[in-house]
Amino acid sequence: MMKKKDSAGLGMTIPKRMRIAGMTFYLRNGQLIGRESSTHEKRSNTLPQFIQRQKMRHTTALWKMLSFCNVMFTERRTAYQNFASLANHLPVVYVPDDGIMNQASFLMPDIPVSDGTLPMIKLQLGEVNGTPALLTNLKVEDRTRHTKLMLYTAVQTFEYEMPRVRFHMREISWWNDMTVVDDHLALVGEEFADEMKGWALVKVINDLCSPQTIVTRCTVYQQYTTEEALEKAADSYGGLTETPYLSPR
Repeated sequence: MMKKKDSAGLGMTIPKRMRIAGMTFYLRNGQLIGRESSTHEKRSNTLPQFIQRQKMRHTTALWKMLSFCNVMFTERRTAYQNFASLANHLPVVYVPDDGIMNQASFLMPDIPVSDGTLPMIKLQLGEVNGTPALLTNLKVEDRTRHTKLMLYTAVQTFEYEMPRVRFHMREISWWNDMTVVDDHLALVGEEFADEMKGWALVKVINDLCSPQTIVTRCTVYQQYTTEEALEKAADSYGGLTETPYLSPR
């Protein structure tokens, strides 16, 4: 008669009860029984937890829009991990859990659009002879035919009352699109006065790129960074969990 093997013989220990993917499993008379888990325990939502969840919500919403472009993030295992690490330093925007704002995204300075090993292009919004412009630290001698310039344009839109950033990308010609200003290169045009847009100029050589972030005059996001916005958003999630004081030992 073959001897029945138990979990100990396999080097495993099966706990009396465990939860996996919304199911609870437990042993009854030597049999493994599974049932759907249910709990009424309130999810912990301390201020640090809430802030981090709001950061991740916005990071995910931004990436969803940016990933439609041909983005280059080469400094981590995946492009999203690279983007998320950089976006974690953006201002926190607090939005309520009302079904409309869950996918909201906001145009703000320093949104990353690329990360790589080429030198960063310094960008600044300004004017050239009274015309709005995107000023750069690129010089005339930097122009080469094997180096591409990709212009990312971010637009703050409102879709069914939900703020959302849309990103577009196009290649810029060193010779046809750039204007020489005091031996430096600039993009000149009325669009650079638009307070609902932002821009980043990325240098690309083969598989290498420069790390770049958005420059913008847009301030829509600021109303979602206040203490009042935090309280309103937290209340919509059931309020914040008070952090208990540690008892002295």
